Amino acid sequence: MPEASLNDYLLFSGLLFAVGLAGVIARRNIIVIFMCLEMMLAAASLTLVAFSRFHTVDGLPDFDGQMLVFFIITVAAAEVAVGLAIIVALYRARQTINTDELDALKG
Repeated sequence: MPEASLNDYLLFSGLLFAVGLAGVIARRNIIVIFMCLEMMLAAASLTLVAFSRFHTVDGLPDFDGQMLVFFIITVAAAEVAVGLAIIVALYRARQTINTDELDALKG
């Protein structure tokens, strides 16, 4: 089985990001939108790891991109904690998670 090239990783990452973006734009459920945002972060992480793997310095992979992925994972974990708390608070206040029915400026 041939080894995957950088183009293969970038194509998969681009498709993953496009699916996430389409989900954010098309969906109305906050939880699905939230999962699609996480999918977009995963696509960005995959791109960084792919570039890190295929960019070599003195014959070794350059680990700068992989270090940035740890920061992305940390931000994603904080985003999940705060985002889910906001979603639960919205559901308790309005009894819905449909974005069409959520209008913060309406009384």
